[in-house]
Amino acid sequence: MPVLRWIRRNLIVIAGLLTLAYMILPNVVVMVFSFNKPNGRFNYSWQHFSLDAWKDPCGVADMCGSLSLSLQIAVWATVGATVLGTMISFALVRYRFRARGAINSLIFLPMAMPEVVMAASLLTLFLNMGAQLGFWTILIAHIMFCLSFVVTAVKARVMSMDPRLEEAARDLYAGPVQTFLRVTLPIAAPGIAAGALLAFALSFDDFIITNFNAGSTVTFPMFVWGSAQRGTPVQINVIGTAMFIIAVMVVVVGQLIANRRKNSAR
Repeated sequence: MPVLRWIRRNLIVIAGLLTLAYMILPNVVVMVFSFNKPNGRFNYSWQHFSLDAWKDPCGVADMCGSLSLSLQIAVWATVGATVLGTMISFALVRYRFRARGAINSLIFLPMAMPEVVMAASLLTLFLNMGAQLGFWTILIAHIMFCLSFVVTAVKARVMSMDPRLEEAARDLYAGPVQTFLRVTLPIAAPGIAAGALLAFALSFDDFIITNFNAGSTVTFPMFVWGSAQRGTPVQINVIGTAMFIIAVMVVVVGQLIANRRKNSAR
């Protein structure tokens, strides 16, 4: 039958579209319910269309404060994990030293082990050191957690780099700093950017590690979890929708820039 033949020819495309729809569906639900006006405390069933939550996204006490705190931690954790992860990646790829193989294996442990194990381990470390749980313990924990993901992204990029390009720059009398800024860094930039975006998303979204090491500090994921116990405000859906739209815009802009560079290179 023509329909069956068409399905067989486009089976991979259909499967990809269904998978994409399955992944995006929760975001669509969050977006739709950001325009809801529930009658009670829980925003789980559609009642009335309203723009009240969009007009006053900070109308819920302490929500925007926790959001601001999460953004600050995510930005600083991204900077710390990206800088350290980039240096570790170059060291693992470009240099030979003792325990290099062991470090290559250990770097993947935070990605492989359950988050609760790492959270409990870091909490034990902080308590033994007598550290006050709060902003700084969360930041250190997030950097430790995100580091492996950054190393994985940047290392893959560094391994694909052609060292002859850097040798050519040195042959043309470029110094080490100039070679790094003009040749090495631009080539490694896509991997570094991918690692940074991944680190930001993981840090902003993290709940388990944060909950163990936060003390009395409340980040946005912890605020959402606490709100779900007594009633979910519509403003949470507004913030989620805004973050989703911003993420999509970043991806689209990055893709447009990449396509423009490819066209100009031709």
